[in-house]
Amino acid sequence: MAKPLLPDPLWGLIEPLLLKHPPSPKGGRPRVPDRAALTGILFVLKTGLAWEDLPQEMGCGSGMTCWRRLRDWQQDGTWTRIHAVLLDRLDQAGTIDWSRAAVDSSSVRAAFGGEATGPSPVDRAKPGSKHHVMVDGNGIPLSCAVGPANRHDVLFLLLLLLSIPLRLAPGRTDDPLPKRLLADEAYDCSGRRDILRWLGVEPAIAQRRREHGSGLGKERYVVERTLGNLHQNRRLRIRYEKRKDIHEAFLTLACVKLCYYRLAAAA
Repeated sequence: MAKPLLPDPLWGLIEPLLLKHPPSPKGGRPRVPDRAALTGILFVLKTGLAWEDLPQEMGCGSGMTCWRRLRDWQQDGTWTRIHAVLLDRLDQAGTIDWSRAAVDSSSVRAAFGGEATGPSPVDRAKPGSKHHVMVDGNGIPLSCAVGPANRHDVLFLLLLLLSIPLRLAPGRTDDPLPKRLLADEAYDCSGRRDILRWLGVEPAIAQRRREHGSGLGKERYVVERTLGNLHQNRRLRIRYEKRKDIHEAFLTLACVKLCYYRLAAAA
């Protein structure tokens, strides 16, 4: 039997984090319920369907209504707050492995170009983007970002490390960091190694031009597995959004889904 797009426990976590919108004093058409709009967004993320093809029978409102809600929740930081709360729950359950983290990226084609795109070196210089992800030792996504396909991976290393959203969870002021950071040779940079050590994170980064490899693959595979799981959402396999914030919202929402599945499994 298929899993529900928005299970009751997940909605119970999300609903308190959404900003309330009182009815307009001028009247007008009633606002589409937040749960219905979020269900439509998750359906588009999962299936890759065009917004205008969202089935009216689902009761999620129009595709444009769901798009606007996705945009508004990205702009007010809702997706990041949801991610922070789920990470907080996972941390309290002892599920996050802070002994190590791993970082990697995956290139996707940008069908219509747009912000944060560039000629892809792995797709005959066609417009593309990269999904940058950092995971813990168990493959739980800690942070993510979208960048151009021709931008070097190492430029996103510190951004991912310092943007773990745990400190945004209610009642938390700490900003935990992993003890070790695993990465392939694309992140080989002496300056970044020095900064990681200054932050108290031991770099385990493969060095370029080593004859027999680094041997880190047996630990670093978790981030590759997570990237594969994220791309099970068809809307992420090819980027259709010209706006970076919309595509980044989809990527963060996919991370939210993975975090929820881990939390449900740990319960």
